[in-house]
Amino acid sequence: MSEQGAAVSGWGDGTRVVHSVPAVPGEPFGSSPVFASVYHLGGSDSYGRPHNPTWRALEAALGSLDGGEAVLFPSGMAAISTMLRVVLAPGDTVVVPSDGYYMTRKLVAEMPVTVVEAPTAGPYPSFEGVRLVLLESPSNPGLDVCDIAALVEQAHVVGALVAVDNTTATPLGQRPLELGADIVVSSDTKAVAGHSDVLLGHVTTADPELAEKVRAARTTGGAIPGPFEAWLAHRGLGTLDLRLARQAENAAALYAVLKDHPAVHGLRWPGALEDPAHEVAARQMRRFGGVLTFELASVEAVAEFFKRSELVAESTSFGGLHTTLDRRAQWGDPVPEGLVRMSAGCEDTADLVADVLKALDHLVG
Repeated sequence: MSEQGAAVSGWGDGTRVVHSVPAVPGEPFGSSPVFASVYHLGGSDSYGRPHNPTWRALEAALGSLDGGEAVLFPSGMAAISTMLRVVLAPGDTVVVPSDGYYMTRKLVAEMPVTVVEAPTAGPYPSFEGVRLVLLESPSNPGLDVCDIAALVEQAHVVGALVAVDNTTATPLGQRPLELGADIVVSSDTKAVAGHSDVLLGHVTTADPELAEKVRAARTTGGAIPGPFEAWLAHRGLGTLDLRLARQAENAAALYAVLKDHPAVHGLRWPGALEDPAHEVAARQMRRFGGVLTFELASVEAVAEFFKRSELVAESTSFGGLHTTLDRRAQWGDPVPEGLVRMSAGCEDTADLVADVLKALDHLVG
């Protein structure tokens, strides 16, 4: 962890994200984008593919929040694909969530490795002979949760590494490295950047040697982020605590009115006491976020919902300022046609609840 990361580790979330840039007399409050492909030799930077000060500023902030050393990438998929290439060799065995992000399953299926799938909530196979256990908790889109610490213990006994896709939870919602995981991966396109205008991802590990391997693979492979995107994400990071708080508040209010609505079935949100994942989630998550999943009757019902709603946008991302809804089957998830993922945004709670109820009420007459 960086010196700055160590200094702020005892502070609250809001303080940590606001003060993610060290205070230096005469310097700006925030980092600035450095647009450089080449540098005068003799300093710490030489060329734009391995080095950029704007990346390092955001990496220091994300590493502090995760509790390790972060390496930035131009997307979440660039982050996870690089991590997999670094950790896995041809013939290795990897365990992946059968109900996790569909593009991750597609990625590992195309690699020269043995793939074992397991549902996030279990049961899990023996990890004997496994090189990497990749977890996603809460899972996307089903929002199931696994006991990360328990699975880490099982994996480490037989020498397997554990990586956790922490995209849904965010670094403020869950800290897998503190639960024993070896690696955290995240799509920062979602809540971390949070303004629907940036593609970014990162890998964090507490192992400096592994972090250097990931960074070297980024340099060799050329999967580098743009400095402007890194700066935008770092600027937005300062409000992450506030945004997550409003999103969770809205998710809780939506859950309260959706759970008994006749148009809604299979409602999931780990923050709800009655949710099957709540007990485990409450032990390992620091906040529950703004993502809910539920099922409407049909494709046509989802389309009708969008026609009736004024505030809910049809979008396939989540974690942004705007409340969005996404019918997941259209992207290849093995889920019912009417299953939707709702990402609660930062609108006024009363306005959002009223709008969603208005749209749903039209589905039942």
